[in-house]
This record gives sequence, structure tokens and C-alpha cells, in this order.
Amino acid sequence: MGGTILNMITVAIGSTLGLLIGGRLPHKIQESVVTGLGLVTLFVGFSNAGQTGNVIVPLISLVIGVVLGEILDLDAALQRLAGWLQKRFAPTRGAATEEAAGDTRARFITGFVTASLVFCIGPLTFVGSIQDGMGLPIGFQQLAIKSVLDGFAGMAFAASFGVGVSFSILTVLFVQGGLALAGSGAGYFMSAPMIDEMTAVGGLLLIGLGLVLLDIKRPRMANFLPALVIAPLLVALAGAVGINIYPFS
Repeated sequence: MGGTILNMITVAIGSTLGLLIGGRLPHKIQESVVTGLGLVTLFVGFSNAGQTGNVIVPLISLVIGVVLGEILDLDAALQRLAGWLQKRFAPTRGAATEEAAGDTRARFITGFVTASLVFCIGPLTFVGSIQDGMGLPIGFQQLAIKSVLDGFAGMAFAASFGVGVSFSILTVLFVQGGLALAGSGAGYFMSAPMIDEMTAVGGLLLIGLGLVLLDIKRPRMANFLPALVIAPLLVALAGAVGINIYPFS
């Protein structure tokens, strides 16, 4: 859990600095910063997606995962959580009009959801958290690297989206803490192919998130999250029934 705690601290520091400088940055600079983050997110996403050994695995994982996500409506649930946090901890008392209050609420939700997805999707999140839970030094090292990156990203996001980004530390605690706890037991059963396919699916989700940051398309990315669980399960199932999912390796 040490890596997760460090990650929460760096996100808190980065987002606080972003809030302090955000009001001093011209709007066009804030837009350009978000565009830059979108491009980097796309780059990381494409790099991670290449981890798959068989494109059929992430394809099936995404299809099954998004069907489950749409049925559960995870995106709406995440937005409701963000809305509740905004209402509970960052109310819009100073808003001059109802429209201004609505804009503030939407900005909070966008910041919370976007930062939560960026911070909690990727190979360093899954591999690092699981290995950290297993007590392996490399796990903490990976999360330390992630913490530095997330700190800078949190600064940029908070400067553009506001205080909602700060509350993403709760998501970091829930996701990475949960993975670390799982790693303390089940992590030993995660094979390299299972982690590779999970990483590939995470890369595809990051590509979708990059499209959101670039304002190209706004898919309901949270509804794709079940695919991250489906991918390693497919690998395990294929191995159990004797199907070789990597016929050309």
C-alpha cells in the first residue's frame, strides 16, 4: 500500500498547485495543456494496446465489457458520485446564477471523472499495485514513477478543470488499494499473458480517453471498465479448456 499512499500524496500536491495557478492561466493556455495531455494519453494508449498477443482477446473483452458496463450504467454512476462529492464538499454558494452553478458542477464532474480514469487506467496501475501488494520492491518502484507522472498530470488537469481533480485521490485509493489487497493473495495467480491482455485493454481505454481530451468524441469510457476484468478471465478460461490464444508465438 506504500505506493498507493505515495500516489495519493503526489496527486494531492499536484492538483493543489494546479488550483493555485489555474486562475492565472489564460483560457487558451489551459486548452492547449489539455490538448497536450490528450496527445500523450493517445501515445501511451497505443503503446499499451500493442502488448496484446492476440487482438481477438481485447476485442471480445471490450464487447462483453461494454455490454456489462452499459447494463450497469457505470458512467452515470461515476458521474452521480462526482456530483454528490461536488454538492457535499464543494458547493456552488458563490455562483451568481443557476447557469453558473450548473457550469461549475459540470466542470467538477469532468475533472473528477477524467482524472480518475487517467490515474487508474494503465499498466503501472495494475502491475505496480498488484506487485506492491505482493511485497515486491519493483511494485513500489513502478508506483513511484506513476506518482511523479500523476502529480504533473494532476497539476495540469486541476488548472483546467478545477477542484474536482483533487477528489480523484479517492478513486486512486479505492482502485490501487483494492488491487494491492488483491495482489497480496490473488496476485500470484496472475500470469504474464493475463497481465499483458489487461494492459492492452487498458491501452484501448486510454485511446478512448485521449479522444475525449482532444474533444474528438465523447464515448462513455467508464462503461468499458469491466473489460479490464474480462481480459484476464478470458486468458484463464482459454488455458483451462486447452485453447492456444497465441498460435503464432
